[in-house]
Amino acid sequence: MNVSVQAVAVWGKVAPSHSITAIMITDDQQTIVTGSQEGQICLWNLSSELKISSKEILFGHTTSVTCLAKARE
Repeated sequence: MNVSVQAVAVWGKVAPSHSITAIMITDDQQTIVTGSQEGQICLWNLSSELKISSKEILFGHTTSVTCLAKARE
């Protein structure tokens, strides 16, 4: 069974700033990860038609995210 779940953003009338300072694409080329000057990490879905849609935004860093790397298995 394939279930699709939409991301829900809850931040009021104005979305947080996301000035991209780092970018990475996963090995399966289905997810883009961006880091921002504001300390957020965002995950984006990338479709085979090259359409990008938001997936998740992660908060918690207290300084800019200037580098992204994947963990080894």
